[in-house]
Amino acid sequence: MIKVFNIFKSFNDKMVLDDVSVSFEPGKTNLIIGRSGSGKTVLLKCIVGLHEIDRGEIWYDNIRFDQLDFTARKEIRKEIGMLFQGSALFDSLTVEQNVMFPLNMFSDKSLEEKIERVNFCLKRVNITNANRLFPAELSGGMKKRVAIARAISLNPRYLFCDEPNSGLDPLTAILIDELIKELTEEFSMTTIVNTHDMNSVMEIGEKIIFISDGIKCWEGSNNEILYTDCELLNDFVFANALARQLKSSAEKPANH
Repeated sequence: MIKVFNIFKSFNDKMVLDDVSVSFEPGKTNLIIGRSGSGKTVLLKCIVGLHEIDRGEIWYDNIRFDQLDFTARKEIRKEIGMLFQGSALFDSLTVEQNVMFPLNMFSDKSLEEKIERVNFCLKRVNITNANRLFPAELSGGMKKRVAIARAISLNPRYLFCDEPNSGLDPLTAILIDELIKELTEEFSMTTIVNTHDMNSVMEIGEKIIFISDGIKCWEGSNNEILYTDCELLNDFVFANALARQLKSSAEKPANH
């Protein structure tokens, strides 16, 4: 379990996270939602140590992460898988080399063992016969799957996903959501997904944290979100529904 207590973070005297406390549960898909600029990405980056917090505490189980030095944090990072927005695959590396990258950094396995692990992870995300391909030869959905395979290559206890559906068509986005949920349950990971996609919220949001202007305004499940009395959250849900309706209308062919 990951827990954060009373997190504060500012940039150039602008408060971005204001006294945020929340726990993220293992074996569940924990979603951080909010409008662009709400602070959700900053919160995720603080939890993995890409941003240093001003005040507060970050705990991975019984280890206080924010007080660790670089070497000690590296040990925790061996147990972290990260799915970046836009996949962030290395263009000059093949699919196999991309998935093997964390194994080369953090593992002392033999080359044969690494290749076996790579093939297992690629098969688990339904990618076959693609080891020698380069990212430029893959579709957007395939890139996401390869990025997920890379994220789970070290069999992590914690999985972080930053806007995993960004740039994907609706059908592929649903498949990626389902894959993240399946892997979370299968490997009992503590998964944290940063998103503004209400489809993801309703499909896989077992625990949801809503942030607005750096403040945690609401938390609950996808079964509870439609019955909330939080006006800011209701506005967010309505805006998402309206945007999807307008997009759907724009994509329909005109009648002649």
